[in-house]
Amino acid sequence: MTIDQFRRTLRKHSPPAGASDPLAALWWAAKGDWNRAHEIVMDVSGAEAAWVHAYLHRLEGDASNARYWYGQAGRPPSREPFDSEWDEIVRALL
Repeated sequence: MTIDQFRRTLRKHSPPAGASDPLAALWWAAKGDWNRAHEIVMDVSGAEAAWVHAYLHRLEGDASNARYWYGQAGRPPSREPFDSEWDEIVRALL
């Protein structure tokens, strides 16, 4: 699946079948459901989930929590526009 195909799934009512938890969380975040996105990644381990978790806390405005999760992901804190970081993460996860 390409990022454009993934974006088109945002018109649907649920993430694409087979989407990983981190990718599903980004899908819900793009739909404006931060809580659901956060619920998905908060108990998932691994660098990909930590990166999404960091993005979500940055989106929320909680910079210190975001920094913690970027560290868990092994990534520097992002300063990119939210849309750009979302694209970057989605591309990496696809």
